[in-house]
Amino acid sequence: MERTLAIIKPDGVARGLIGEVIRRLEKEGLNILAIKMIWMTKKQAKGFYKVHAGKPFYESVTDFMSSGPCVVMVLEGEDGINAYRKLMGATNYKEAAKGTIRHDYATDIEKNVVHGSDSPQSAAFEIAYFFNELEIFRE
Repeated sequence: MERTLAIIKPDGVARGLIGEVIRRLEKEGLNILAIKMIWMTKKQAKGFYKVHAGKPFYESVTDFMSSGPCVVMVLEGEDGINAYRKLMGATNYKEAAKGTIRHDYATDIEKNVVHGSDSPQSAAFEIAYFFNELEIFRE
């Protein structure tokens, strides 16, 4: 079993897609071990996306991610990172496979509804950025 971080971005929250995203996660067999709604400051968004500092999209993505509330979750499942990334679809929603969250709901390359960790290393950093061990359910 592998853990990953999932975020429903401000556009997904504003458009009322929280329930739909969670429905798809559960249907895919991904278990939610922790969940909460947050509203990042610009500084917090910059800290979260620090791996992208200096890239052309860094300012716009941190502006967007601090523009409204997000839902952050810790997911666990068989090959959890890849399973969630497949469900999300390609970052560029125009390239996302039919039936993926981004294909079905994204409106922009940044306003693409969801975020997910891309490796075990990023998952470890991202989960710890938003959750402490007391907040993560264990069986």
